[in-house]
Amino acid sequence: MAAEQPEKSAEAEAEAMATLQREAQAWVVRLGSHQATQEDAQAFRLWCAQSRAHAAAFTQAREVWKAMAPAALRVRRREQRGAEARMPVAGRRALLGGAVAASVAYLAVSPPLGLWASVTEWGADYRTGTGEQREVAMADGAVLQMNTQTRVNLQPGTGGGEGIELLAGEAEVLTAASAVGRVTVSAAGGTVTAVRARFNIRNLDGEVCVTCLSGQVEVARGERQVRLDEGRQLRYGPAGLAAAVPVDTGPVSAWRRRQLVFNQVPLADVVAEVNRYRHGRLVLTSEALGRSRVQASFSIDRLDDVADLVRDVYGAELTQLPGGIVLLGLAKA
Repeated sequence: MAAEQPEKSAEAEAEAMATLQREAQAWVVRLGSHQATQEDAQAFRLWCAQSRAHAAAFTQAREVWKAMAPAALRVRRREQRGAEARMPVAGRRALLGGAVAASVAYLAVSPPLGLWASVTEWGADYRTGTGEQREVAMADGAVLQMNTQTRVNLQPGTGGGEGIELLAGEAEVLTAASAVGRVTVSAAGGTVTAVRARFNIRNLDGEVCVTCLSGQVEVARGERQVRLDEGRQLRYGPAGLAAAVPVDTGPVSAWRRRQLVFNQVPLADVVAEVNRYRHGRLVLTSEALGRSRVQASFSIDRLDDVADLVRDVYGAELTQLPGGIVLLGLAKA
């Protein structure tokens, strides 16, 4: 009997792994269905939190579906062209192609409604949740202030000092007071290097914005390199480095005082920024309303008041949905 125990244990382990894989595949399909809810988000978090194996199984299932996508799309297009002649087979294959294609919209870009962090970022050294801010004291004396929904990895810096990889979100970096306190931040294919300086950096969907708050910083991407002095800002992304411009640093660093400050900013941009800090979602249903200019300051701790302000100032119509989702549209005449 004792000799049979390892075999039984192996069988049980294999069955548990198969169950885990089936559950992971089910989550991939559910999250890619465009019907995921806040309740799904909470259930998904709880499922993933059970063990590292759960998160790993989901990542593996996601990669399999991503690999299937090109073939599924080809099947879908081919069968759509000949569906009349082969309706029974086409129906089944088109269903597969449609399901995979729908899931890839989630898998390749981001989770629906941005309700939870991308699985690829769960392994980050440090991360903050929605509305959370965090301070990290680095080994060389530098200080990293992390804003909401931010993911970073720490790594050795080039030429000595500490290195930071900003996977997503926003952070303010204060280098050490010593002349050797060099900090290098990498984000979306570019790097920011500073000695005895303070700067703010945002990486949202691969578009990076760097603002020098004091001292000087060097921003490099590809073969180009730009020096930023205090009070100047530049952006970069897939199109490369943009020109450096002067900027009012007050609104840039207002989040450090738990404030959001907007100076004649389109409402659509205001809503996008507010959504980074609050649970649920504000959703604009009118492009005309989104073009309205906003001059306002909000406390990060009272962002539920933003929807009421939009209603009172712009005459918007609010529709409250479960999970903290609020639709903002123009009131009907």
